[in-house]
Amino acid sequence: MAPESPLREAHPAERAAGIDFYVSDGDGIGGRLRESPEDFRVRELEAFEPEPLGADPGSYPELVVRVTLRDWDTNDFARRISDALGVSRERVSWAGTKDKRAVTTQLFTLREVDPDELPEIRGAEIEALGRAGRGLSFGDLAGNAFEIRVADAVSEAPERVADAVSDLRAFGGDGGDSAASGPAGDDAATVGVPNYFGQQRFGSRRPVTHRVGLAVVRGDFREAVRLYAGNPAETEPDDTRAARDRVDAAFGVDTGSEATGDDSGPAADGTGDGDWEACLDAIPGKLRFERSMVHRLAERDVAPDAPPDGDDWRHALEAVPSNLQRLFVNAAQSSLFNRIVSERLRRGLPFDRPVAGDVACFADGDAPDELYAPDTDRLQRVDEDRVSVVARHCERGRAFVTAPLVGTETELGDGEPGEIEREVLDDAGIEPGDFALPGEFDSSGTRRAILLRTDLDVTFEDGDPRFAFALPSGSYATVLLREFTKSGPLDL
Repeated sequence: MAPESPLREAHPAERAAGIDFYVSDGDGIGGRLRESPEDFRVRELEAFEPEPLGADPGSYPELVVRVTLRDWDTNDFARRISDALGVSRERVSWAGTKDKRAVTTQLFTLREVDPDELPEIRGAEIEALGRAGRGLSFGDLAGNAFEIRVADAVSEAPERVADAVSDLRAFGGDGGDSAASGPAGDDAATVGVPNYFGQQRFGSRRPVTHRVGLAVVRGDFREAVRLYAGNPAETEPDDTRAARDRVDAAFGVDTGSEATGDDSGPAADGTGDGDWEACLDAIPGKLRFERSMVHRLAERDVAPDAPPDGDDWRHALEAVPSNLQRLFVNAAQSSLFNRIVSERLRRGLPFDRPVAGDVACFADGDAPDELYAPDTDRLQRVDEDRVSVVARHCERGRAFVTAPLVGTETELGDGEPGEIEREVLDDAGIEPGDFALPGEFDSSGTRRAILLRTDLDVTFEDGDPRFAFALPSGSYATVLLREFTKSGPLDL
């Protein structure tokens, strides 16, 4: 076992999701994000070229519009514009879902809609751009460009930002010793951070989705239902905590508001009262998915000591929408990835270049110029003879070191990287074949770059820093910002 890392330890809520460390040493600038929507601006970078507006609607039935939203949830806006147009919600498509408390600019496609039918909607600027033969999908999103202000930062913010930028430049392979870049000058600095999945992947207030997913992958559908419907968090309202306590009692767990966030919390022992009707009486209507799960248990009068891998428990878990079922397993994969990344950090292995046993991917040659984007469909194993060649590709931004998002088709690395991957899976009691699951829970897996690199420009307005950068799709702005704020997930 390698010696303990000198890296700065992360916030406890982050560590519960596998985010164990910071890579910048200094104290944070504190402050708050999203004091107003204008403090968090996001502009999509799409790989989508529409035809002109005058193109034949018969061949190009999708109207492509650019929409700038202020304080709008993407799904809520989609419902609002479909209602205003008098069309089905299914005729509205987009590439990426954005946070509500922000100003966001992105494309939407509206099937069989003419430009002169576009409505006026408060908090939305809608501009017709052209036509397309198909609606937008997630694969059309190449990345996002951000402009984020941190309000009420400490007075030492300029010095602390400069120190963090130096650390992150070094981590990303850019030297980190030039005073002419980043906050000290007018040019952006190329920085790097671990490509963690951010806390919002798991739930900022109640990080539970990955724990549910890990239980599913282990074949314990009973514990998966219990973790989602029971398992109260200290940050939840009193009525919600009381309801979850009642569900835990039905399962035979008396935790006194558990919610440690640990992947291996107290499991249901089957000695509960199984009074699902009493649980339904306790669960408020706002917890509609939890009510749906427990309602299915009540319908089938499921005994709390029924086999944990039984169909009744799975039937209850499948009361939630299919996208949430997939999210459970995706979050489990994400937490395992985070733990692999953290262990690599702890051992002091590089992120900007490979070591023998790594699996690398090449850069996405079609990505917008603003992005350092990997193409994980183009993989190459790095044996001892190829380390220096692939390292040169990484240095030039042409390749990235990866780690697995484990699934049934995952081939683990060799050497020390493979040792880390196997150690994390062994600790979780999981192997790749366990992801051969029924229905929406099945996953073949993929790989993901371990280094998130971007060109960062920082300016100051009335003492508060404003960060400008771009990230490929699937990466998290908060993973970069946490290195500067050193705040807990709820402050991001």
